[in-house]
Amino acid sequence: MSPQPNLKLAILALGLGSFAIGTSEFAAMGLLPWYASDLAITEPQAGHVISAYALGVVVGAPITSIIGARLPRRRYLAALIAAYGVMNLLAAILPGYGTLVFTRFLAGLPHGGYLGVAMLFAADALPKEQRAKGVTQVLLGLTIANIAGVPLAGVLGQGLGWRWGFALPGVLALIAGWLILRLAPRVGASPDANPLAELKALRNPAVILTLLVGAIGCGGVFAVYAFLSAAMLATTEPPAWAVAALLSVFGIGMTLGSIIAAKLTIRLGEFRASLALMVFMGVTQAMASLAVGNWVLMIGSSFLVGVGASMAVPLQTRLMEVAGEAQSMAAAMNHAAFNAANALGPWLAGMALAAGWGWRSSGLVGVGLSLAGIVALGFAWWQSRASGHSAQDYPARA
Repeated sequence: MSPQPNLKLAILALGLGSFAIGTSEFAAMGLLPWYASDLAITEPQAGHVISAYALGVVVGAPITSIIGARLPRRRYLAALIAAYGVMNLLAAILPGYGTLVFTRFLAGLPHGGYLGVAMLFAADALPKEQRAKGVTQVLLGLTIANIAGVPLAGVLGQGLGWRWGFALPGVLALIAGWLILRLAPRVGASPDANPLAELKALRNPAVILTLLVGAIGCGGVFAVYAFLSAAMLATTEPPAWAVAALLSVFGIGMTLGSIIAAKLTIRLGEFRASLALMVFMGVTQAMASLAVGNWVLMIGSSFLVGVGASMAVPLQTRLMEVAGEAQSMAAAMNHAAFNAANALGPWLAGMALAAGWGWRSSGLVGVGLSLAGIVALGFAWWQSRASGHSAQDYPARA
């Protein structure tokens, strides 16, 4: 039996919210040269705008998971995405560099909680055999955002001013919140929900080490991507459409990478798939460093870096196996780890740029973070072996 039309629309509304989040998060990187110039700050300083958002996600993910454990999901999701929209609009309207950093931090707070609860809400609203479809439709918003939303925000930023790049996802988030209130089923909170039980995930060494792998290893992707458009404009004379193409092919690469990562995880297991992806990331980040100065090669390297940005797939799979009953917290914290990488990578790359190491240095920082991620993965693998819970990491025989 197929879902009711209103339920389908409700899940699409949830997907619209994730589209707004994906557009806002990655558009901040593509728009960096324009708000750096307008606010009369350096590119490394502008990188703090990206890191502030990421830190907001890291701080907000566990807090929103605990607060939302016993609240009705429909209203809670609508409130989270509406708050997200307001913070993006404030970032677009209010003047000053300090205000932009602060509003981006506030915008990051609902990010992890919204995506984590939205996936669970969509899964629970559908029949058991269609739960995966609901989760996929919510996450599809993030994928489409990187293919279409981020380039559109970049075009608006170039043509009308960078503030429009934040206003667009802000308006979309408010529309999503209104649609969720109108269309989502009125389901009460679970009476068995225990907010404090969610914190158990943060005392689990397997969970902590898995999150650490993502927070360090994925940092290289953001070290490169955060300054890619700025490096293109500073070192080449690209056509007007090149920056939008740079952003779009990254999203296409992410989509392809997610498919590849899922197949690798099924075939090789979480640890081996993670190792293969980490090595691939290091290679593509080195290639991105070498491509600086040639806008055609930089577009190609953006695609390859996007393909490598799929570590979340094996890591999320690993978290689902080791988090026990704290699945909501684990889902939110995976987004937090991804955004910790989003804070770490641009910060380190910004330091390298400020030290005068040149535009190629962001790729070299990325390689270093990928190598550090492999070390963290080794510790996670060792902990799994020592605890006797590594059987699931071997691929199933055909």
